[in-house]
Amino acid sequence: MNVNLPRLGIGTAPLGGLFEEVSEMDAAATIRAAVDSGITYFDTAPRYGHGQAEERLGRLLPEVPRPVISTKTGWLLRPESKVEPVWTERGIRESLESSLTRLQRSSVDILYLHDPDEFPDEVRASAYPAVRKLRDEGLTRAIGFGMNHAEKLAAYVAEYEVDVVLIAGRFSLLDHDALRTLLPLCAERDTEVVVGGVFNTGLLADPNSAAMFNYRPVPAEPLARARRCAEICADFDIPLTAAAIQFPFLHPAVRSVVVGCRSAAEVTRNATDSRLPIPDELWKRLAAEGFVPPELLPA
Repeated sequence: MNVNLPRLGIGTAPLGGLFEEVSEMDAAATIRAAVDSGITYFDTAPRYGHGQAEERLGRLLPEVPRPVISTKTGWLLRPESKVEPVWTERGIRESLESSLTRLQRSSVDILYLHDPDEFPDEVRASAYPAVRKLRDEGLTRAIGFGMNHAEKLAAYVAEYEVDVVLIAGRFSLLDHDALRTLLPLCAERDTEVVVGGVFNTGLLADPNSAAMFNYRPVPAEPLARARRCAEICADFDIPLTAAAIQFPFLHPAVRSVVVGCRSAAEVTRNATDSRLPIPDELWKRLAAEGFVPPELLPA
């Protein structure tokens, strides 16, 4: 792939107001903290805040050498915060052009087809050929799919030549679904993997009864598992967030993790956690209780 993916990136859905609004001041501080922490990869999408995340990133990202920007296509923004799925070549191109305007850029590094789960015929007929053409034209350096469902994403990887995929929420300490098909396939086909949703929408960042789990209020069983995972990490003086961020790198296909942040403090914590040495014994303890697949344990 013609993009050197940084190990840690920032997901910008929170800057688009996911779950709660983020002020302009906090958005600027979040982006500045990322740059100050050495983070140069930012993932965004038109659907994050109906264009707000892209617009803020374009306006607030300071001048940094060679930032990596990924955005997504397949949906056009309509009035009254509505979105319309568009998988024609014209629609894909219009979606990217609108994103480039908001991002104040002439191209992006990665363009993902965003959540095409129910549109395999449209992807085959027009959407995938369209993003390949955009790559050939230099409007993006790499193409792929960004999705939440590992099996459907694996089917796309099997059918198409893609540079990179983003799988959200399906490769974490609580969810190993991507390991069944997607990750082995990506390793076989030399497709790079970005993992998002490593906190499963917040539960692994702060395991409490008010937390969200995969975009919904947390049920009792995942809450209990998250709390047990935190207890094991505490035995080694390792924050649960550090183990959650670093877990995906146990698989060789994973190149980058993107973590959604809504404040400078979250960015700083996540950057620190991503670099914290984690002893092999912790991974072994987590594996003994089902949080880490045994085949991923360090040799």
